[in-house]
Amino acid sequence: MEALVIGAGRGIGLEFVRQYLASDLYQRVYGTYRQPSADLLALQARYPDRLQLIPVDVTQEAQITAAIATLKAQTSRLDEVIYCVGLLHHQTLQPEKSLRHIQTENLLTYFQVNAIGAVLWAKHLLPFLRHPEPAIFAAISAKVGSIEDNRLGGWYGYRASKAALNMFLKNIAIEWSRVAPNIIVAALHPGTTATDLSQPFQKNVPPEKLFSPARTVSQLRQVIANLHPQDTGKFFNWDGEPLPW
Repeated sequence: MEALVIGAGRGIGLEFVRQYLASDLYQRVYGTYRQPSADLLALQARYPDRLQLIPVDVTQEAQITAAIATLKAQTSRLDEVIYCVGLLHHQTLQPEKSLRHIQTENLLTYFQVNAIGAVLWAKHLLPFLRHPEPAIFAAISAKVGSIEDNRLGGWYGYRASKAALNMFLKNIAIEWSRVAPNIIVAALHPGTTATDLSQPFQKNVPPEKLFSPARTVSQLRQVIANLHPQDTGKFFNWDGEPLPW
């Protein structure tokens, strides 16, 4: 099997790469990054024949198409693709608590990273995933992107961009089911994971509900392993339970 992890530099994406490489089932693993972490580079040094790293900024389609060309030179098929790129905050970007915090530039950034990047990758990946065996195209979404489940409000850009990601995935699932019924498309909620993304918000999370990256990825891989073609286009919690849109 061959897998592609989009956003492999740190957090959940890095852990997917680590667990894929620890499994004999995966002959080759491809990982994209915007900024490589020391841990990712260490994995490449340890597995030089099995891990190929590709620099990509998912907000730039030209870089995605260049990465696709690199993949084509290496392989003609992928069995699992996991979109792990996500943005909640950085030095100049914080989730909005109120309408008065809304800024156009911040909203555009949320949508570019959390949603548009995934659909741009899907635009180019169909030839790799269309083969006789089951294939997975999954993206790390978030329960706060559920419109039905939203009871607290706030976090406008993050919530809306994850809801947009979910709609993109549903559309992709419908389109691909007509031409490649072997591909299962899924949105996955990982639970609160101890990564840089959640770090400023962890103090209110009970210890038993704050997962390590290793636990999160193990749980998500179990969810993926249990997916069937009829599950395409659905939204799943880390424990495998369906989530409302």
